[in-house]
Amino acid sequence: MGRGTRLLLAVVCGVAVASVYAGQPVLGPMGHDLGVPRDSVGWFVAVGQLGYLAGLVLLVPLGDMLDRRRLIAAHLGLVAVGLAVTAAAPVAWVAFSGLAVAGVFAVVVQTAVAYAASISPPDERGRNLGVVTSGVVVGILGARIVTGSLADLWGWRSSYLALAVLAAVLCVLSLVALPAEVRAGTERYGQVIRSLGGLFTQPTFLSRGLIAFFLFASFGTLWSGMALPLAGEPWHLNEAQIGLFGIAGLAGALGAARSGRWGDAGHAGRVTGIALALLLGSWLAIGQLGWSLPLLILGVIVLDFAVQAVHVSNQHILTTAYAERTSSTIGGYMVFYSLGSALGATATTALFDAAGWTGPSILGAALALCALATWALTARTTSRRRQQAHRTTESVGP
Repeated sequence: MGRGTRLLLAVVCGVAVASVYAGQPVLGPMGHDLGVPRDSVGWFVAVGQLGYLAGLVLLVPLGDMLDRRRLIAAHLGLVAVGLAVTAAAPVAWVAFSGLAVAGVFAVVVQTAVAYAASISPPDERGRNLGVVTSGVVVGILGARIVTGSLADLWGWRSSYLALAVLAAVLCVLSLVALPAEVRAGTERYGQVIRSLGGLFTQPTFLSRGLIAFFLFASFGTLWSGMALPLAGEPWHLNEAQIGLFGIAGLAGALGAARSGRWGDAGHAGRVTGIALALLLGSWLAIGQLGWSLPLLILGVIVLDFAVQAVHVSNQHILTTAYAERTSSTIGGYMVFYSLGSALGATATTALFDAAGWTGPSILGAALALCALATWALTARTTSRRRQQAHRTTESVGP
């Protein structure tokens, strides 16, 4: 897979995931314009995320049956339609419908990741996944910066319109520039869905999924709650200033793009453990938000580096272990991601109201500790199995 293909797939991931998170900086203006009460504007983001969760289960497994290149193009086209409907929505229910459509088909991200894994030589799979998945983090964090700036200039609708145009252009480019992928198509849709369910009984899949659940719950705790203390005493930052913290997150996440190469060298398990230890340590700095912005910035950089390194390592391990069904594997894995992100987002605001920033800081650290403990237990179990298998081989003899 050439550099151009990697870059195109990374941009696809960034634009698609941005379509789900684009509403976060503009919830107030959207609610005011469309007549949605202030206590309900969170649904502009929640609808897209619920659609995304449905797409993970129902659409992503199609990649194990059909040409993923065509799926990528088709899903991008439908994301563009959903975003365009949202941008032109005269009333709230039309906007919700458009966001739901965009969210369902934004799972093109996982199809793109599975496509990258399937066309990569084994010794380059980690490197390619590292580059492609960096687009996901750029989309999540960059959406906060770019959409907020566009909304300041031309209103909230302009951000959705810009994303719709980008998705439409990428739809055409995907058909033209990506190499076709021949699929046997021997399995039926029902069989593929059942195989997805079977993954949840596999130890490797479950352990990596649980790590992802705790990982992204910790990630969501920071990014869904950080704006609350920054807007209050003693900082009183505005939305644009708070959005700039996304740059620190981008720096950390992009710094971890090379983690895929470590996976190619056989160090994915070790990278996971080290990164999770860094994640736990990052909360020591993030917890000092009340009196030190430099420490917060350091913590954000380390946290996003750790999250991206673990995320790439997880996908490298899973697409190697289940190479014959990469789409179903990635789709099922991302269910843990979605549930973890939702837990972090909902818990952090409740804890902040009850205990200030101390509450979310303890939660984020506890979730990171759970992820590290899961990794350690899995590594220990795997080591025991290898020792038992080695003893069995020795007892049988030549």
